[in-house]
Amino acid sequence: MSRNPIDPSPDRFPRQLPIFPLAGVLLLPRGRLPLNIFEPRYLAMVEDALAGDRMIGMVQPTDPACRLREPAVYGTGCAGRITSFAETEDGRYLITLTGVSRFAIMRELEGQRGYRRVAADWDRFSGDLIDPLERGGADGCGLDRARLLAGLKGYFKMQGLSVDWKAIDGTPDERLVTSLAMICPFSPSEKQALLETPDLPERAKLLIALVEMAILDGHEGDGGNALRH
Repeated sequence: MSRNPIDPSPDRFPRQLPIFPLAGVLLLPRGRLPLNIFEPRYLAMVEDALAGDRMIGMVQPTDPACRLREPAVYGTGCAGRITSFAETEDGRYLITLTGVSRFAIMRELEGQRGYRRVAADWDRFSGDLIDPLERGGADGCGLDRARLLAGLKGYFKMQGLSVDWKAIDGTPDERLVTSLAMICPFSPSEKQALLETPDLPERAKLLIALVEMAILDGHEGDGGNALRH
């Protein structure tokens, strides 16, 4: 999956970025995240993003149980560009964010129209913009696909999920790793670990480890019928 030519070039990435803190929700570069926006402050955030560069930063609170209006957040997030938008009759916005690049939070800025903004540093994550095919390997990932698929069969069975294995078999490595990391019900801290891996090959290794650990934990507790997530 090469970089979308419509995405801004790295030298035009915004230095000030609105953030959307959401526990247990992960966006990765080139991933697609549907969102249902209904809080007034986030409706305002979407409106301002649409009027500008369409970029929103997804971050996680450090404490998923925190109920503060402005919880502390992790220092690394992923910015996405609004690539689809619809408005419902009851005033909600249905948007899709397509991941562009991770960013580091340098500091928090004064809020705007009720939503939070940060000063973003993109320099550490220039590799997010490289076509995976340029990294080497069939899909630039070095994924142990057989091991991952073997683990997924047990993992999805424990979750009680039916899966289109033919579709999985036909999915390129990077897209598969990104999609699974985003949709699997890992804990918020595990999702953050997936986000903060240095590169795609390391993310693939961590994904396999998380799947295998979940299966092991499920077998060791509650008769193998429950995951700790």
